[in-house]
Amino acid sequence: MLSLTSTEISTIIGSLWWPFCRIMGAFMIMPLIGNAYVPVMIRILFALCISGLIANLLPPVPAVDALSFSALYLAVEQLLIGFMLGFILYLLLHVMTILGTIMSMQMGMAMAIMNDPANGDANPILSQWFLLFGTLIFLALDGHLVAIGILVDSFRLWPIGSDLFSLPLMGFVHRVGWLFSASLMLAIPAVLAMLLVNITFGVLSRSAPSLNIFALGFPMTMLMGLLCVLLSLSGIPSRYSDLCLDALSAMYQFIGGTV
Repeated sequence: MLSLTSTEISTIIGSLWWPFCRIMGAFMIMPLIGNAYVPVMIRILFALCISGLIANLLPPVPAVDALSFSALYLAVEQLLIGFMLGFILYLLLHVMTILGTIMSMQMGMAMAIMNDPANGDANPILSQWFLLFGTLIFLALDGHLVAIGILVDSFRLWPIGSDLFSLPLMGFVHRVGWLFSASLMLAIPAVLAMLLVNITFGVLSRSAPSLNIFALGFPMTMLMGLLCVLLSLSGIPSRYSDLCLDALSAMYQFIGGTV
């Protein structure tokens, strides 16, 4: 007759529960999967399926009583680790959002706001368009599959029970600065072109005060901005591909991997 102790039962349950907590933490915020358009039940089932598939491949999990405070702390710790891994990719896609915001402000389309019912915020239409463009590039590069692979490898590189505060948390904070620098890098050509246009109309307003520069400059600035957007489409994919590689590498190195 098979008899199991409470510790053995907790270990068996933990081999599925702890991986589920980390994976679900990543799926809460990871692009595409963490979007509000994806039902929570689908995310839970997807996380359970992945946890069940990798349960037998994981290193031994710590024997912790499932009803103890240590089990609660371990569950929260795995949720935070998964959340931080998913947040790195969240910053990657929002590079395109900030890029669209910068270009909208330069070309005078910042007032063209569209509400996003999924995320509950309001962004310029150009930001929404660039976000969709960046998402399609990320999918074309199979970035979602690589991200799930890194998430699975995290159990080998950073086993369950490892100290959360031993992770390079300051490097994680620096990724926020990387978000703004990457957005500005993509937006610099358009910003410089729009700056030249504004300087030109400034010179015209000083040399010919009788001209209605505001009536002439606004449509011309918008047309020049749309032209810059059109010209940027040929160069953004290659640059954004490098940013995707950089974000995935940072995600892998965050949990102790070497590239």
